[in-house]
Formats: sequence, structure tokens, C-alpha cells
Amino acid sequence: MKVLVTGGAGFIGANLVRRLETLSHITEVVVVDDLTLGFRKNLTGTDATLIEGSILDEGILTEAIAGASTVVHLAARSSVPRSIDEPMAAHDNNATGTALVLNAARQTDDTQVIVASSSSVYGSSEVLPKHEGLATRPISPYAASKLAAEAYALAWGHCYDIPVLALRFFNVFGPLQSSTHSYAAVIPAFLAAACQYQPLPIHGDGNQARDFTYVDSVIDVLCEAITERKSHTEPVNLAFGSQVTLLDLVTELETIFDRELPVDHKPARAGDIYRSQADSSLLMELFPRLTPTDLAAGLRATAEWFESTRPWEDQIKG
Repeated sequence: MKVLVTGGAGFIGANLVRRLETLSHITEVVVVDDLTLGFRKNLTGTDATLIEGSILDEGILTEAIAGASTVVHLAARSSVPRSIDEPMAAHDNNATGTALVLNAARQTDDTQVIVASSSSVYGSSEVLPKHEGLATRPISPYAASKLAAEAYALAWGHCYDIPVLALRFFNVFGPLQSSTHSYAAVIPAFLAAACQYQPLPIHGDGNQARDFTYVDSVIDVLCEAITERKSHTEPVNLAFGSQVTLLDLVTELETIFDRELPVDHKPARAGDIYRSQADSSLLMELFPRLTPTDLAAGLRATAEWFESTRPWEDQIKG
């Protein structure tokens, strides 16, 4: 079985590639990545074929998807602040790029497509936990582009009988997550600061809450979905219902590092959602054998990776 992973040199993609290569029924893994946010070194030690290029290049997609049983579409401009600075780039990569991936799959023989959407599509709704039937209210170009991406996936599935699965990722963290680009997510930003004995940057009061999901739990879902060719006619939350504030996160990291970690409060950012928590009922209905990694264990594994690899020393990406 051949699997194509777009964005496969990025954080989640590279973790998926490494897991796929441990599965006996996966015979070939191909990665398409323009290395804007991904790193070639994330694939070091794997047998994956890397095609360096953009998902906006239809010729590259046609080449890469040939013979693939499944496409896991992870390539994206994956930052709310960056999308506010560069809204059309977010649209082109996340919305148009997804349509092009789906259209390439339409030309093949029953290729499954798994699309990464985002919890940001729920916007500023105060309803918790967020369930898939909740009205979507994007408040950033990134969120709007991800809503368009999942809508394209479901429409292609309906119109062209493509098996599709649109997964709404929440706040995924773990090894290989970059702390070096200017829009780094909160956990790698915290870990890079802690490892360098610098204050942890918090935008706002720190009481904003997130449903943090360790990357191995996400990979468990993706691999089961690939193996069992799961699809669904509606988007599916991929998180497990936790609600952790940034200040709680600091406390967890203080336990891991066994020292006090000072914080640096910065102005709140436009487009950021204050509280997020997933309703995982549908996820657990589709994947009843799942056992998620708890926050403390995931944070400890991620901190150990940060301390051993020192990723903040990489060249900073804009």
C-alpha cells in the first residue's frame, strides 16, 4: 500500500511518516513538501521519497499520487497570526491547495483522502465542549481557509464518491514541532524558552484554555483511518476533551523542569480563540480502541526531545 503525505516534512507529517514505516502493509511512502515550514532533516533515517515542491503544482500532485491508496493532506500555512499578515497565502495554500489535492485524487482509482482541518473553524463561540454540529464562526483568515478546506473535502466526497475524512485538529504538540519560526505554537515556544532559562511568552492573561493533544494520539488516529479506510460524511474533532489554561501549562512544565519558570505577558493577539475544548464523542465512536496519551506524559516526552535535540538552534524561519 502506497501512502502520500503532503506536508510530510513538517511536524505532524514527519511523525506520521515514521510510524507508517513500522507498518508491514505500508510498502511505500511519498512526501510532497515545499519545505516552507518543514525540514528535510525531519525525514532523516526514513525511506520516504521526498518530492520538494508545492501542492499548488498540479504536475507534482499527479506524479506523487499515482498508485497511492491514501493521501493524508497535512500541507498548510498553519498559523493564525501568519494568516492575518498574509491572508491570501493562507487561502491559496489551505483552500485552493486542498481543492487541487482532491482533484488529483478524483483522477485516480478510489484514492482515500484524509484532510487536516482545525478547531479554529468554531471561532469565538462560548459553547463548550465544541461539537461538530456547532455553527462555525471563523475569526481569522486561517480559520476561514480551513473551513473551506474541509468543505471542499466533504463536497468532493459527495459529488465524486471519494472516501474522505476531514479531521479537526485541536492543539497538537510533540517531538519535531518547530520552535524556530516566528509563528511557533505555544508548547514549543514555552519549551524553547524554558530550556534557555528565558521567560515563557504568554499573549494575554494566560487563562485562555486549549485542548492539547499529544502527536502520538493523532498518529494513532491517522494510521487506523488509513489501515481501515475510514471515511465520514461530516467533519470529526480530533482531540479528547481536556481544557488546560496556559498558566496550568506553565505549572506542568515547572514540575517537569523542577524549577520555577518566569513568564512574560505580552498583548493578546488578534484572531486567537480564548477557550477551546473538543467533544470527542464522534471520534470515539469511529475509533473506539483509542487510548490518548495524557498531557503530563506527552509534555515530558516532548521536553526530553527538546533538551536532547536543541531545535531552537536551527535557523529561524519567518
